[in-house]
This record gives sequence, structure tokens and C-alpha cells, in this order.
Amino acid sequence: MREALFVKRNTDKWRDMEQNPTRDPDELTARFVELTDDLSYAQTFYPDSNVTRYLNGLAAQMHRSLMQNRRDDRSRFITFWTYELPMLFRQSHRLLAISAGIFLAAGILGWVSAAHDHTFVQLILGDRYVNMTLENIKKGDPLGVYNSSGQSTMFVQITLNNIYVAFRTFIFGLFASFGTMAMLFYNGVMLGAFQYFFYERGLLLDSVLKIWIHGTLEISAIIIAGCAGLTVGNSLLFPGTYSRLTSFKRGIKQGLKIAIGLVPVFIMAGFLESFVTRLTLPPLISGGIILTSASFIIWYFILYPISLNRNRQP
Repeated sequence: MREALFVKRNTDKWRDMEQNPTRDPDELTARFVELTDDLSYAQTFYPDSNVTRYLNGLAAQMHRSLMQNRRDDRSRFITFWTYELPMLFRQSHRLLAISAGIFLAAGILGWVSAAHDHTFVQLILGDRYVNMTLENIKKGDPLGVYNSSGQSTMFVQITLNNIYVAFRTFIFGLFASFGTMAMLFYNGVMLGAFQYFFYERGLLLDSVLKIWIHGTLEISAIIIAGCAGLTVGNSLLFPGTYSRLTSFKRGIKQGLKIAIGLVPVFIMAGFLESFVTRLTLPPLISGGIILTSASFIIWYFILYPISLNRNRQP
């Protein structure tokens, strides 16, 4: 390969490494391996050129970062939650917006469909659930489903189910993002139809103050899991300057970290649904829990990563 073509093919990648340093050990190692490959190639075919000297300097700089990062291994757990994961979310904000957009559009479609077709809610939620809820409404306890089983059993079942849904949404990204988009669409339609069901009976506010105690974290986590799935799918569709296999490995690693980062959110959502949602709380308390949950999601997944990235800029 001619030197000019070699430089042209890799310039964007080298510039990205230079201008966007990372403290993620896995990412740093992957970059270093790739860079040393390029350096070996340059030393073999262009031993006296400027590009070889440039790559040698860049590799030395990255090697120092690796050594510095090794000394930080003891605090890796804290670094993961306070730096590595938020920075990963910063890189994924565009996909997070797409995921939220798909879910929101599907929710509106579910609401409108339920408003125009009285059989739609049964089709989406199932006859058994609808009939049980109608019966609870007659008894004056429209959301009595949350009192139907023991708290501890319910906590384990709900938390595991939510984690399963999130990882399925993430894994479906392997189908070039279409599987993830289908999961987001289905869950969005279900939520829209579900809320219309209560709106139609004049119980929208009651349902919001009850269901969104846990739903704020639960629904947000599903949307973020969609972001993880889209990250995997996009790594296959748009490899950029990386080979498709390298891009896919990076996408899997990033998506998996995002999915793992959601586990505490689902545990908290499961706790709220099992132990708090069933309680009869004053609207002020319910609204406070919902507002606190929403504030945490917005801060940790959006505002904090932006602030962290801004402070990192020279």
C-alpha cells in the first residue's frame, strides 16, 4: 500500500484517538493494540517517514496512559460508575434520543389505536389482565393487581423479568438494530394502550400516581437498554474507520456495559413496585417519588455525562 493511501485510510482513527482520550481500560487496550499494528506496518514499509515518527509518539503516549491506568485498578469499581459508564453514555446520547423517540412514537400510536378501536387494549394487554382490572375497578381498587402476591416473591420475579426484558432488548440489537427497535415499539404501544385504558375510565391521574412510582425507573431503563441494543446494531451497520469485526466487538462491549449499568436501576424499580406501589400514598408523596426518580435518570444518564465530558476538555 502506498504511504499516502495508508495515511488517508487511518487519519480519522488516529485523530479520534488523539483528540478523544479514554480512561476505559478495555477501550484503551483495544486502541493500543490497533495503534501498534499500524506502527509495525509503518516501520516495515515506511521506516524513515513522518507518519512512522508520529505513530511512535502516539503509541508512547498511549502506553503511558495504560501504565497510569494500571495503578488505578484498585479503584476500578468506583471509576466504572463515576467515570467510565457516564462517559459511555455521553458517547451514546444520540442513540439514546433515537431510542426514546421510537418509544414515545409507539406510545402515542398505542394511545390513538386504543382510542379508535375498543378491542385494541384486549389485543395488546390480553383478556385476562383487562377483565381482572375491570373487576378491580368495580371493587374500587383499580390497581389492585399490585397487591395480588407476596412482596418478596413479587420483588424477585419482577426484578428478574425486568432484567430479562432489558437484556433481550440489548441482544436483539444483533439483528442490525431492527430487533431492538421492534422491542421498543412493542413496549411503547403497550404502555400507550395501557394508559388510555385508565384514561377512558377517568382514572388516568390515579394510575399515573400509582404506576409511575416504579414505572419512571422501569420505562427509562427499557429505553436505555434500547440505546445499548442500537449501539450493537450500529457497530455492524456503520463500522467507520474500523474493520467490521473490530467495530462489532467494540459495540458489543459498549452495549454490554450499558446493560450491566441498568441492573441497579431495575433492582430499585422492582423494590418500589413490590413494596411501595401497593401502598395508598398521598399524591404529594407519590409525586415526590416520581420526581426524584425522573431527576436521577436525567442527571446520571444525561446531565452528569455532559458535565464530565466538558470538564475533560482541555
